[in-house]
Amino acid sequence: MVDRHGTYVDEEKLTASVAGKVQRVDKLICVSPLKTRFNGEVGDVIVGRITEVQQKRWKVETNSRLDSVLLLSSVNLPGGELRRRSAEDELTMREYLQEGDLISAEVQSVFSDGALSLHTRSLKYGKLGQGVLVQLSPSLIKRQKTHFHNLPCGASIILGNNGFVWLYPTPAQQEEEAGGFYTSLEPVSLPDREVISRLRNCLLAMAAHKVLLYDTSVLYCYESSLQHQVKDILKPEVMEEIVLLTQQKLLEHES
Repeated sequence: MVDRHGTYVDEEKLTASVAGKVQRVDKLICVSPLKTRFNGEVGDVIVGRITEVQQKRWKVETNSRLDSVLLLSSVNLPGGELRRRSAEDELTMREYLQEGDLISAEVQSVFSDGALSLHTRSLKYGKLGQGVLVQLSPSLIKRQKTHFHNLPCGASIILGNNGFVWLYPTPAQQEEEAGGFYTSLEPVSLPDREVISRLRNCLLAMAAHKVLLYDTSVLYCYESSLQHQVKDILKPEVMEEIVLLTQQKLLEHES
């Protein structure tokens, strides 16, 4: 064993200086700390908040060390037009996205200083409408082929690799004509709000017990919580019971 950054020798044993998730690639062992900022990679799905509108770009808070950048040339124009961005587009940038707006996007590239360049060119990305944002640790989000899930309970979830999770009512039909800028302002029904509130509390319960978050674990936790009221889920004893049931279901599913 060769000692590297983040290790120390304790009683002649090489020990990691952080507690977290162990990743092994051949003979290389990495430990990702449980509480960390998001270190993005190309292709990661993120949920972020617009913090600033600048010349030909937006600054986005993505839970990383530096603000991420969304260039005007990296977004779909309303209506899905394919053309060069003009000075007129630059002047109307706030009509597309303004400070405080939430977006889903993908990491296009990583700058030399570690800042992320984003894009929303696919119609599944863009401005987010009505829903609930849950901020968790990036280390709890399991990497999958898709991070957009329509759950059978009637709500949808975007599991951002950066630890930002977006819960929203499953739309009846996808609005593709708006090029990712359409947001429904229709009132959300009471049953939908209850489902989203239950999912939010389930996410917080699993995060408190360091359970990996992906579509199957979220759904099992939701099903395990149905015997309790939404407001009771975050009580310590109820939380522990629900998480234990979820872990048992996951073990049965894997076996």
